[in-house]
Amino acid sequence: MGFQEGSDRRWYRQGGIARSPDSRVTKRRTRVVTTSEPSTPTRSTDAQSRVSHPIFARFWLWMSPRQDRRGMAGHRRALVAGLKGRVIEVGAGNGLNFAHYPTEVTSVLAVEPEPRLRQVALENAARVRIPMEVVAGGADRLPVEDESVDAIVYSLVLCSVPDLARALREGHRVLKPGGQLRFLEHVVSERATLRRTQKVLDATVWPKLGAGCHCARDTLAAIDSAGFTIEDLERFQFPEMRLVLPSSPHIRGRATRY
Repeated sequence: MGFQEGSDRRWYRQGGIARSPDSRVTKRRTRVVTTSEPSTPTRSTDAQSRVSHPIFARFWLWMSPRQDRRGMAGHRRALVAGLKGRVIEVGAGNGLNFAHYPTEVTSVLAVEPEPRLRQVALENAARVRIPMEVVAGGADRLPVEDESVDAIVYSLVLCSVPDLARALREGHRVLKPGGQLRFLEHVVSERATLRRTQKVLDATVWPKLGAGCHCARDTLAAIDSAGFTIEDLERFQFPEMRLVLPSSPHIRGRATRY
């Protein structure tokens, strides 16, 4: 289990890389778990452990750093600003949020089902000073106990989870009362013309091209319906250019579990 006490004496190995949790006391003060499966109590399913999107993963590894240079890095920084305590990041991808976590965060459990992205996330976790664990898993079955984390972070992932409502219920389960949900997602457009286009794409080619991604999801409404209270919200277009893409409408904000 992420954050499980008494796990510091264990060693972890994957893909020929071995690291000790004792690396927390080294100069980097980083703790990286390289297991492909979370520690007990495990809640991952066999289907989740078989997630593999090699073409999309290669595309995202090429695209995401370019997006950061065009302004997404600032949104990532704002996404996690002010967090503290124990955090779980769901769908961590290649770990581009890791460098932006403030030092008040005591530990991050990063959950990512896609093995190629997860391997790069491991490398990025080793570069930061926050204690990190990177494990396999899905949004609908998180490997942590009820009400055990201070914050949960969703970043460009709720568009692609198979069951949005179930994923958010799981987030509600693991978050402490008063804990924060931070979100950075592309969503359904407020403009009727673009919204119709998004829905057509979702019903045809978009999920196939984007590893299950949906561009017409009303993620904000889903967060509200899952029992969270929206405290802060910003809508923006990304990338900022004259041509509006189906995935251009974005939201970033903060919600609380009361």
